[in-house]
Amino acid sequence: MLPGRVRKPKDKASVENTVGNIATQIIAALRHRSFPSLPELREAIYERMDEYNAMPFEKRAGSRLAVFEAEEKVLLRPLPAVAYEISRWVYGRRVRKDGHVVFERNFYSVPYAYVGRGVDLRVTATMVEVFDGDTRLTSHLLAPAGVINDHRTHDADLPDGPRYREWDAPRVREWAGRIGENITVLVDRIFESVPVGEQGLDAALAVLGLTRLFSAIRVEAAAGVALASEVRSPRYAHLRPILDTGQDAPPARRRPRFEPSDPEPASQGAPGFGFVRGADYYAGGSR
Repeated sequence: MLPGRVRKPKDKASVENTVGNIATQIIAALRHRSFPSLPELREAIYERMDEYNAMPFEKRAGSRLAVFEAEEKVLLRPLPAVAYEISRWVYGRRVRKDGHVVFERNFYSVPYAYVGRGVDLRVTATMVEVFDGDTRLTSHLLAPAGVINDHRTHDADLPDGPRYREWDAPRVREWAGRIGENITVLVDRIFESVPVGEQGLDAALAVLGLTRLFSAIRVEAAAGVALASEVRSPRYAHLRPILDTGQDAPPARRRPRFEPSDPEPASQGAPGFGFVRGADYYAGGSR
């Protein structure tokens, strides 16, 4: 079977003729009949189709039905076992540290070996399928409309052994407790500031992850500085500048941000800003 070429109407002539024949033999033949239900209309159309296919050709032997049975039917393949579904693709979704990928604010598990990698999602009316290239990794039932923060996890997607523990609020608080009191209070405030506990996991883990860049003592001190500010629930964006600029250090060890070039105090009458030309400049002199 070859597709019709662009701007070649003769390639499509047979198809157009068939459309005209169908309109004449079926639609026109049934135009004066009324059908109270769709099944009755469908049955009448099938009857007219059978009659049309059995009509003998005018310029050759046989009929459309005879040609189909003798030449075309042997070339057909069975229909797919699964009906075709309309789907949409979402490309390049990153697998989170907890082994889940996010789609429409819900979480679907992916084999743990793919953590940190990008995967593609094929979404139908009922399913979410996760692909790595052409390989399907896993599939889940799609969360119903209106549901958010739903975690759908297959046990086979999680790593084996007792070392694996899913990240949740108690485990995050346990990590914070090993660092210090300030960071524990800060993490508690993060979880208190969100309506659902899972929404605070990423923010809390980002704060605790600072211990991989700075010492736990410094992160604890920076948390104390952040808690002393007007911010009710400090996050990573508040702690990182404190650590980068050394504001977590004790006052005696802090370096001054500006070194004065003139150690002597300025004169008492001098202004603290701007450039003053003096009264003589505005007197005008001989001008």
